[in-house]
Amino acid sequence: MALQEATQLFDRFKEAFGKGDLSSAESTLSQIKLKLVQLPALPPTFEQSPTAQQELLLGREVLEQAVLLALQRGEEGAMERAFAQLRTFYDDTRSLLPPSASETSMQGLNLLRLLVQNRIAEFHTALELIPPEAHSDPAIQQPVQLEQWLMEGAYNKVLAASQAGASQVTGLLLAQLATTVRDEAASCSERAYERLRLADAARLLLLEGEGAVREYAEQHGWTLSPEGDIIFRPSTNGTPATTTTAAPARAAGLPSLELINNALVYAKELERIV
Repeated sequence: MALQEATQLFDRFKEAFGKGDLSSAESTLSQIKLKLVQLPALPPTFEQSPTAQQELLLGREVLEQAVLLALQRGEEGAMERAFAQLRTFYDDTRSLLPPSASETSMQGLNLLRLLVQNRIAEFHTALELIPPEAHSDPAIQQPVQLEQWLMEGAYNKVLAASQAGASQVTGLLLAQLATTVRDEAASCSERAYERLRLADAARLLLLEGEGAVREYAEQHGWTLSPEGDIIFRPSTNGTPATTTTAAPARAAGLPSLELINNALVYAKELERIV
């Protein structure tokens, strides 16, 4: 009875989710979870019954849809919890169920989520748990490549990738990642330049048009000169900033002793790793 009721509720959930009615889908999902608790074949008990495989298949598919719903609603915590439960199905039921067609894509979404949250250590741990044969799948290759670019500081590549070829599902996470990376690139620009032409800023931040740059500059409290340049900070010698191009900031006043100490620490850590 519980299995039948859970299946009927799941059909209602998929209908609401397919129509974009996320509130109804969330409400129905809560009801489904209450029914799943009554199914004895689900983790952690894994009791044997005539409908055990049906119960496990339903539980796995419900959690896969729960991940997607949480993503659509922008609820990172719910997405993390759903995937943690889903991993139990992927890891502990391989001998009981046929492979899920969505497993690799779910794992790829989890990797992207960890990147967006800047949880790099957990990203590598999750990657190690993915079977090696799945690493060639585009769903896994994409977050791996993005992580490499982030580590290299190739923010322009990350921003370009977030704007090209994103699916409806991954696009939500890539948009969040692009926002994080764009803010990091903007922070670097503030430290590297005194002022910047709007066209240069648009190219650096991969923003479309000067209007988008002006809006972004206002959000970050940057000053716009009468000539239309972005001024990050006033000139250090009391005179107006001299160039309207991407001129590097002067090196005057650099804390040389601190830089030397940091370099020595880095060298020591690298030697230890090697």
